[in-house]
Amino acid sequence: MNRPDSRSVDALRPISFLPNVAPHATGSVLVSFGDTRVICACTVEEDVPRWMKYQKVKGGWLTAEYNMLPYSTLERKQRDITRGKIDGRSSEIQRLIGRSIRAVVDLKALGQRTLWIDCDVLQADGGTRTASITGGCVAVAIAINKLIADGKLKQSPLKQLVAGISAGIYKDTAVLDLNYPEDRDASVDFNVVMTEDLNFVEIQGSGEEATFSAEQMTQMLELSSVGVTEIVKLQKQAIADADKPDGDALNDLAAAFGQ
Repeated sequence: MNRPDSRSVDALRPISFLPNVAPHATGSVLVSFGDTRVICACTVEEDVPRWMKYQKVKGGWLTAEYNMLPYSTLERKQRDITRGKIDGRSSEIQRLIGRSIRAVVDLKALGQRTLWIDCDVLQADGGTRTASITGGCVAVAIAINKLIADGKLKQSPLKQLVAGISAGIYKDTAVLDLNYPEDRDASVDFNVVMTEDLNFVEIQGSGEEATFSAEQMTQMLELSSVGVTEIVKLQKQAIADADKPDGDALNDLAAAFGQ
């Protein structure tokens, strides 16, 4: 079975993280899964939502927003503000991002503050939600390290890293990390979110006018575990690199798009 980009069934697309691309965010990263590119930024607000105050919930909160920029797809995508409401897909994805990262953050240890995660898709080629979760976690880790460095936190509330990856059945074969042509033509599509110790946070899977067997599901989950193991190594390196001198982040961003 030949994949469109000639990868083996268990191979990830080239993945990279470019930290500190949004200077006004507390933590930020440009994450690339092949030709899918998403800027993930974490902004710290020294306050909590009103509902937490009314219900006297201790600790902090973490929430996410997801947006595909108009030029991220082959045909221009209309902005939500023009339509007057957020589309259902974007709403579902941003809830997924928030759930995924809250699973690995001790909100009580965060203190009375909110972490806002903004994920803006610059270029879409499949897997934007999993790339957003993966990059969002890195942005949060960078932001938390800055809070610690500034003396606002004594220890990290981030218990471990979390990452997302796609898997699917393409031409009757289980494959890892689907790009757009594979996602479009796959008979089964899975999005898997896992922690660095390979526990599951969420599994989204469905047949596209097709069914799948227990054996195929096991194959896709096993491939996902392989992928997350590799991704976590890259996440850790990106978090460590973020502590180095920033350099010229905007030029670095431009260079990343020139690759």
